[in-house]
Amino acid sequence: MATDELENTGPLKGLRVVEMGTLLAGPFCGQLLGDFGAEVIKVEPPNQGDPMRVWGREKAHGKSLWWPVVARNKKSVTINLREQEGQDLARELIKEADFLLENFRPGTMERWGLGYDELQKINPGLIMIRVSGFGQTGPYASRAGFGAVGEAMGGLRYVCGDPSTPPSRMGISIGDSLAATFACIGALSALHHKEKTGEGQVVDSAIYEAVLNMMESLVTEYDKAGYIRERTGAILPNVAPSNIYECGDGGMILIAANQDTVFGRLAEAMGKPELATNERYATHTARGAVQKELDDLITEWTMTLPAAEVGRLMDEYGIPSGKIYTTPDMLEDAHFQAREAIATTMHPQFGELKMQNVAPKLSKTPGGIRRPGPELGEHNDEIFGELLQKSSDDMAGLSERGII
Repeated sequence: MATDELENTGPLKGLRVVEMGTLLAGPFCGQLLGDFGAEVIKVEPPNQGDPMRVWGREKAHGKSLWWPVVARNKKSVTINLREQEGQDLARELIKEADFLLENFRPGTMERWGLGYDELQKINPGLIMIRVSGFGQTGPYASRAGFGAVGEAMGGLRYVCGDPSTPPSRMGISIGDSLAATFACIGALSALHHKEKTGEGQVVDSAIYEAVLNMMESLVTEYDKAGYIRERTGAILPNVAPSNIYECGDGGMILIAANQDTVFGRLAEAMGKPELATNERYATHTARGAVQKELDDLITEWTMTLPAAEVGRLMDEYGIPSGKIYTTPDMLEDAHFQAREAIATTMHPQFGELKMQNVAPKLSKTPGGIRRPGPELGEHNDEIFGELLQKSSDDMAGLSERGII
């Protein structure tokens, strides 16, 4: 069980991240760094804090159930960055930091006197992680750029969904999360460079570029063959059989048997071994040419059995397959439990709180969930007292004037 007293075993223990910005793209990068042991000090505006504190499809006791996840392993301090005194406080924090993470619209930090050129003067080795819709340069840099826009312009939205409908969105904020993940990779790469040279640098992660980098050979296919990928629903064209198949009890199972040898095993499981040598189905290319015909043949078989029995046969014959899981399925699954893919942490209002665990797993320095998302300004006294050694009267004055 993850608790606030859990030992910090992460490989980034001893590194400090000052996280600015709101919502998801920047904060998810902070979550990743915190998961692996970094001390993440989240700077939030006084009174309201990060909007993620109230976001989410479902709430408990009027509180967000997303915030405890995306803000886990973080400390919250409040600073009004629009005021000179708040900017001065931020500089004191940044002076002692290894990373500064922000996802404001490009130019905002510079207007506050917190651009990299200025900050490098007080912290030459600082690694500044900047996450934005379109990056820090280029004609679109100053545009507002939410994750949905990056997904559209990066090519993802166009290929998602059924060909009979307009482009669909994923059920999660994948554009923001991808930009945050690439930002984390960039930050750790910059840290490696810093360890060799002592030099800090800027990590510039754009949402649309993170999405674009996941688009496989989409650009190259058009460049050399004039081919534009289209929406294909649950399948990939010419990759067969690999689809979701309905079963006799109404359940659904995904079967991926598109490799020749694996298809042979599927034919055996279906009681029709002759399919594997039939010239219409014997090779990857042949199966791709009759994809719908083959899917219909498999569905005819799966509809004679309950989903559990189809799954059992897939396991028995070594065929990649899986039930389409909902969250209850994940919580009940023995494999999820054995690998502790879902952790339980203690929350002051919710009590025991389940959430996805740290990934990937490291054998020596695994990291962990040490605490759920904090209350707003919970660590003001701890952090500002440590850095600035202010008296309680000074702190009260700053609070009264809306600085912290």
